[in-house]
Amino acid sequence: MKEIIRITLGLTVSCLIAALVMGSVFIVTDKAKRHNEHVNVQNAMLGLLGYTEAHPAPSDLRLYTVYRYIIEDGDVRTLGYMVPVTGNEAVRYQLVVMDLDGQFVDRFKLDITPEKAQEAVERASALKAVLKPPRTFVYSDSTIIARLGKKRLAYLLPGKFPGFKTFIQVILAIDPSFEIIGLEIMEHEEDPGLGAEIKQDYFKNQFKGKSFEKIKNINVTKEPLPKEYKRYLEAGKGDGTPLPKGVVDTIRSKYQDRDIYALTGATISSKAVTDGVKNIIKKFAYRMNRLDSLISEQHIPVAF
Repeated sequence: MKEIIRITLGLTVSCLIAALVMGSVFIVTDKAKRHNEHVNVQNAMLGLLGYTEAHPAPSDLRLYTVYRYIIEDGDVRTLGYMVPVTGNEAVRYQLVVMDLDGQFVDRFKLDITPEKAQEAVERASALKAVLKPPRTFVYSDSTIIARLGKKRLAYLLPGKFPGFKTFIQVILAIDPSFEIIGLEIMEHEEDPGLGAEIKQDYFKNQFKGKSFEKIKNINVTKEPLPKEYKRYLEAGKGDGTPLPKGVVDTIRSKYQDRDIYALTGATISSKAVTDGVKNIIKKFAYRMNRLDSLISEQHIPVAF
């Protein structure tokens, strides 16, 4: 009996030690993983804006994040935007609430810094302090607004939509008129050699420079990608000879308003990205215009 108790205690202690070690490793590695993901996203966004190690971002570039929530109070549903605002102190956040028609409902000061707002738990805590029961809220999405000096430079839009196999995660950069600056594919599980080619410059760079009016009705064509256009889309990659400016301007003008040329053997993946990009921009433009109108009407001193 004593031997059984001794073995039981030994196993229990061993399990507790193992659990403690595994838990500690998970905490450390999870923090490192989230940090690496954050750095990867930051680098992707800066790259879309044209900044690299060789061409670093200027000192007056600022990135501000706006978080959107769906708020429910019984049968009433409203939209809540956590927006960064300026004041006598450092940048802080306010919650601006509007109804589904874009009309102002309420406004709350939030006790949270931009650094803490990066964590979902911290945002939830700040929102619970002002949205008392029975009101509830659910996170919807976020937008990063890039400001250069006093000028709004671009919107950076993380997005996710169905692909051929699972989901495709992207980051879009668009200018204040909602014209596409660039597209980066962050994660996907499309087939190697087929749909996975959505990460290639000759595909994703087709979206660059597409106007909002073009994007609203853009589609996919199965016509072969013209060689001169592919060379233009891959310009600056590898050791290829740069195209002369006159040639670049001619090709850009020729293909700017064309639909997206589908990847060979991967029309579904090509259309998934095209439709996903179109839907992200159309919905964002509608929401951003309403938010900007409300900010102007209520004289909210937003940082962006």
